Amino acid sequence: MANIIIVLIVIVLLGFALKGTFKHMKGESPCCGGGGGSIVLDIPDKKLDNPVLGKKVLKISGMHCEHCAKAVTEAINKIDGVSAKVKLSENEAVVSYDRELDEEQLKRIVKDAGYRVVSIK
Repeated sequence: MANIIIVLIVIVLLGFALKGTFKHMKGESPCCGGGGGSIVLDIPDKKLDNPVLGKKVLKISGMHCEHCAKAVTEAINKIDGVSAKVKLSENEAVVSYDRELDEEQLKRIVKDAGYRVVSIK
């Protein structure tokens, strides 16, 4: 009898965990430790010191909420001469740069933030 109760408790807990996971992956629940989907974070624009030489569009996987977008923006903006604007709805970052840009460094920075660059155009 005790075994049946334990199994039922485990099944119920697993059900709650799966429900939360599905909501999380669909973007309907808080993500990354910071609030719900209706929260819009103020992410200040980074101004470049020199004229913009070019722009690249990075397709990024793993972003689910505004906190993810902020983390990616802040990570990319740490690179000197680079400014990012992340579009969460399109899973992309538009990166402006005023000097030569090392794409491998860009990929590494995004990866270190916990996300993955799928492509660069």
